[in-house]
Amino acid sequence: MLLDPETLDLLPACGEALERIGDPRFRPELPAAQLELVTPVLPHADALAVALLDARCTAVERLDGFARLAGAGVHPFAAPEGASSAGARYAALSERYQWAARRAMTCGLHVHVAVPGGDRALAVHDALRAHLPELAALAGNAPFHEGRDTGLHSVRPKLCEGLPRQGIPPALGSWAAYRELLAWGAAGDAFPAAELWWEVRLHPEHGTVEVRVCDQPATAGASAALAAVVQALCAWLSARHDAGELGAPAPTVRIQENRWRALRHGLDGAFLDLRTGSPEPARERVETLLCTLEPVAAGLGSGGAFAVAWTLLESTGSTCQRDIAGEAGGDLRTVVEDLAARLEDEALALEPLP
Repeated sequence: MLLDPETLDLLPACGEALERIGDPRFRPELPAAQLELVTPVLPHADALAVALLDARCTAVERLDGFARLAGAGVHPFAAPEGASSAGARYAALSERYQWAARRAMTCGLHVHVAVPGGDRALAVHDALRAHLPELAALAGNAPFHEGRDTGLHSVRPKLCEGLPRQGIPPALGSWAAYRELLAWGAAGDAFPAAELWWEVRLHPEHGTVEVRVCDQPATAGASAALAAVVQALCAWLSARHDAGELGAPAPTVRIQENRWRALRHGLDGAFLDLRTGSPEPARERVETLLCTLEPVAAGLGSGGAFAVAWTLLESTGSTCQRDIAGEAGGDLRTVVEDLAARLEDEALALEPLP
C-alpha cells in the first residue's frame, strides 16, 4: 500500500511512485494506491526473502519521503472506495466491474509454483483446495476496515467477493474440463483466463499453480515464510499424487465452510474434518500441517524462510494489529504506523523479520 506520509491514509499516486522508484520489479495494480512487486523466478523461498528485501529497500530509498509503504490485507481506516490506476487495462476492468472495482482495495500475496507435468499440476490444484483455509488462517492480516474492527480474522476475502470468480474454485478434474470452461467464458465474452480470480488457480500464461489466498504480510520475512509453506505444500501433494495417495478432491461446499471459519476466527476457531464433519482446533490443524511440510521445505532449500511460519502460528498479522490497536486505545493510525515502520526497518536493514 502507498501511504500519505503525513496522514498515513492511502495515497493514490501509483504513477508518480513508479517514476520515482524506476525499477521494473514494481508495477501498477488496479488500485492507484497500490504497487505490485514482482520477483524473478527463484529456486526456493530463502532466495525469495533476499529478493523481497532488496526490492523493498530500493523502493523505500527512492521514494525518499514522497510516500511510505505498508503491507496488509486492507488499510485499517481508509475510505472503502478508491481511484483506479491509469491505463487501458484498468479502465476496462473499472468499466466491467464498476462498484466492485472501486472497492477492490485489497492486497494479497500471490505465490506461483512450477509443478512439473500437466496431470500432476492439475491434481495438485484440485487437492490444494482443501488446504486453502489453513493457509488463510495462518496468513490473516486484515481485521480492520473503514476505521472499525470487523470482528473477522480477515475481511479481505469478503471484500474480494465483490468481484466474480472468487474464493474456492471447483475441482477441475481434467484438462479437457478446464479447456471447456475457458472456451465457454470466451464464447460469451464473460471472462478471459486471467480473470479467474480463485484463491488457487492454474495460470495458463505462466504454467504455474498460483496460490492467491494469503493476505499481504507486513514483512518480507513473513511473505517468504508463507511462500515456503505454499512451495512445500505443492511438493508434498505432488509426491502424494505420484504415489497414488491423493484420492478424490474434497467437495467445494465443505471447503467453503472451513474457509468461512478461517476468515472469521483464524487460528482460534475450529475446522471441520472434510470427510466426517468432526471439529478440530484450527491451530492444531495448521500445526500438524507445518510439521508435515517442514522437512519438505528443508529439502527444497526453503528451511530458513519456513522457520518464520512458526512465529505466525503463535501470532498472526491480524493478532498483532489488534494487540497494537488495543495498546493504543483503538487508535488505528498507530497500527498503520507500525506496519510502515516494520517494512522500512526490515528493508533498510536488509534483515528479514517475522
